[in-house]
Amino acid sequence: MAASRKIQSFRLPPLPTIGEIIRLYNLRAEKQLSQNFLLDLRLTDKIVRQAGNLKGAHVCEVGPGPGGLTRSILNAGVADLLVVEKDTRFIPGLQLLSEAAPGKVRIIHGDIRNYRMDRGFPSFIPRKWEDEPPNLHIIGNLPFSVSTPLIIKWLENISNRNGPFHFGRTQMTLTFQKEVAERLAASTGSSQRSRLSVMAQHLCKVKICFTIPGRAFNPKPQVDVGVVHFTPLTEPQIQQPFKLVEKVVRNVFQFRRKRCYRGIEMLFPEARRLELTDVMLKTADVDHTLLPTQLSISHFRALSDAYGRICAENPGLATYEFREELRQKRLQRGKGTGLNDDDVDDDDDDDEKDQH
Repeated sequence: MAASRKIQSFRLPPLPTIGEIIRLYNLRAEKQLSQNFLLDLRLTDKIVRQAGNLKGAHVCEVGPGPGGLTRSILNAGVADLLVVEKDTRFIPGLQLLSEAAPGKVRIIHGDIRNYRMDRGFPSFIPRKWEDEPPNLHIIGNLPFSVSTPLIIKWLENISNRNGPFHFGRTQMTLTFQKEVAERLAASTGSSQRSRLSVMAQHLCKVKICFTIPGRAFNPKPQVDVGVVHFTPLTEPQIQQPFKLVEKVVRNVFQFRRKRCYRGIEMLFPEARRLELTDVMLKTADVDHTLLPTQLSISHFRALSDAYGRICAENPGLATYEFREELRQKRLQRGKGTGLNDDDVDDDDDDDEKDQH
C-alpha cells in the first residue's frame, strides 16, 4: 500500500518550463523532420488522460522531443516510462527529467522503427490476448512524416501479435494530422474512407479523442492535429494474413473514384484478369458497382477470403503486382498499355501526405 500511495502522489519537482528548456538547449523544430513542439501542459495532460488511468502503468513514449508530454505522463503516476528519441539534441533535456524522477525514466537514443519494444519491459507485464489489455501504453505526439508508416507497422505487429503487442493488446494514444486521424476512424460511405480506415478498424477499436488546433504548436503547422486512441480487438475482423488483406485493400483504394471491380482487376495478370476478377466478386458476393468507400469491413472480409482461396489454387499469384507488369510492358513496347497512370488515385500516397 505504501508503494501504491507513493505512485499516486508523485509529482515532478519544480523544473524549467518547456519554453525555457528550448531556449536553454537552443532547440529548434526541424521542418524536414516535421517537428512541432506542444508547449501547453494543459493540452499534454489532456492527451495523457485519453490513455486512461496510468497510475502504476508502464509507458513507452515515442519522440518525446523537449519533454512536454513526458512531464504529463510522469505526473500521471506511471511506474516506468521508456522514451525513444532519435534526435540527439533532445537527450540533455530528457536527462534532466530523468534526474527529477529517479528510477522512473529510461532513455533510448534511437529510431522507434528499429527499436525492439518487445524486449523493453519486464516479463511480468504480458497478458493473454483474449484478456484485458496489459498495463502498458504507447503514447506519442508523432512527427507527421512518420505517423502513417509507423501506424501501418504497428497494425502489422497487432496482426502478428509481436513487437509492442508481444505483451498483449497494448493500447496506443497517438497524434496525427487531422485528415489522417479522420481517415483512421472514417465509417463506410464516408468521403474520408480509405485504406487506413479498413486496416485500422479490422484490427482495432479506433476513437478520435479530440482535435488540437495548429496554433497550439510551435512552430504552427498548416493543419490541425487529431488525438487517436487504439485498442486492439481480441479477434481481427478479417481472418487473413496482414499482407494479403493490405494488398486487397490497397488495390481497391488505388481507384477510389471508380467502381470497386477496377481495383480488384489489378490483383490479377492481364491474361486472366477478367476471369479471376469475376470469380473473386462472385465468390465474395460483392456488387461490382460499389465504390471503394461504400465497401464495409464485411465486404473486405469476403473479398480477402476469396482472394486467399484463388491464390491457394494458383501458385505464384500472391506475389503478382500489376505495376511491375505495367513497367515490363512499357520497357518492351516503349509506350503505355490500357492502364493510364492518371486513373490511379494512389490512396496510399494520400494517406501519407501528413506533412506541413
